[in-house]
Amino acid sequence: QVQLVESGGGLVQPGGSLRLSCAASGSIFSRYTMGWYRQAPGKQRELLVSITTDGSTVYLDSVKGRFTISRDNPKNTVYLQMNSLNLEDTAVYYCKAARRGYSDLWGQGTQVTVSS
Repeated sequence: QVQLVESGGGLVQPGGSLRLSCAASGSIFSRYTMGWYRQAPGKQRELLVSITTDGSTVYLDSVKGRFTISRDNPKNTVYLQMNSLNLEDTAVYYCKAARRGYSDLWGQGTQVTVSS
């Protein structure tokens, strides 16, 4: 199992960019599928993108072409590069680690606010 710590959120203008980081403890990070989720006020938490242990990715249509997930297994870190941000991207962003036979692990969340 791993512990996840997210960082990189903040205030950004429409059209701007941010890169979120999710740092995991433990040496078993490479065996987990990783995902980025977000939850806006009053809305359900939604899966934005996942990346498997083999590097396969699946993106939500609304972020496809704007957001990019990557992982650096030696550094036990997964990233979310976010470009062309708009007001609808304002939310708390969460990192999740999933592995068959183990409970899902969640980060604490990091706030992203897009405002002019």
